[in-house]
Amino acid sequence: MLERRAFLKGALGGLVAVSAHGCSRPAQDEARHDPAAFPRPASSRVAVLRAEAYDRPLEAIIRDGIALAGAEVAGRRVVVKPNLVEFDPAGVINTHPAVIAATVVALRRLGAREVIVAEGPGHRRDTEYLLDASGLLAVLRDVQARYVDLNVDAVRPVPLRSWYTGLGPLQLPATVLDADLLVSLPKLKTHHWAGVTLSMKNMFGIVPGAVYGWPKNVLHWQGIENSILDINAALTMPRLAVVDGIVGMEGNGPIQGSAKPMGVLVFGTDWVAVDATCARLMELEPARIDYLRRAGTFLGHADVAQIVQVGEAIAPLVRPFAVIDSFAALRA
Repeated sequence: MLERRAFLKGALGGLVAVSAHGCSRPAQDEARHDPAAFPRPASSRVAVLRAEAYDRPLEAIIRDGIALAGAEVAGRRVVVKPNLVEFDPAGVINTHPAVIAATVVALRRLGAREVIVAEGPGHRRDTEYLLDASGLLAVLRDVQARYVDLNVDAVRPVPLRSWYTGLGPLQLPATVLDADLLVSLPKLKTHHWAGVTLSMKNMFGIVPGAVYGWPKNVLHWQGIENSILDINAALTMPRLAVVDGIVGMEGNGPIQGSAKPMGVLVFGTDWVAVDATCARLMELEPARIDYLRRAGTFLGHADVAQIVQVGEAIAPLVRPFAVIDSFAALRA
């Protein structure tokens, strides 16, 4: 582990380096990824389960969902990455603490060797305040889970495996890179720049603010959708998504939208398939969400014909989500 002063010195140097490298972007017609580097199964399984409220027992539902998704948990060091953005008095911005706690307990009961909760909030630098104000700190104490602030974690360079941003190697936290299973635990939300923010967009929070700025400025400059693709393509460890759709957010997300009760949790090991399924639950067309459409060509499956949906039938659970005017075309 680096000493804090040495780390910050190196991180600031890294910020200059990635910024300079990022000024050179690939030509529009240049290949952005090598399909051979991203083998995909013939189909991907996504589980959709009812979960009516946060004050109901959730741990058994989450265990069932993980099992239906086919994730291997036993003996693994698991890193759970929730969506922790802002002070959230209405409970619609962040992944709800009850879902985070239930996921930690479920993973342990499924035999995980270690479960760590980790996040790198992009808006507030005072993570301790955010943990306390969100209610997550009390929950982590209850379940005795360790929390890592990814904004100031030790980092290692990870080569890009796709070339949408034009950035050099990504500096990513050691806590994430050392995971045997990475769990994306996002909120089901619309997003005023990307259309939706789900399992893949949630990975913005693993990128350390000490290197890339607040709110991850270098990635915004290179394009949010391009960054979503490059970050997710760079991750090679086994993955699982657990999407908090008990209460989602519609409209001007990811912070200023309105609560949207949905009563669902969504699970899968193919984050593209999970996010495409979530978009359909929101009555949005995945093929019209730019980064999701592109991810469906190499990172996973977005086509409904290649997704095996298990658990609840999806049709009765679909609720149309309001979107801002610039994303009206996303409606299915």
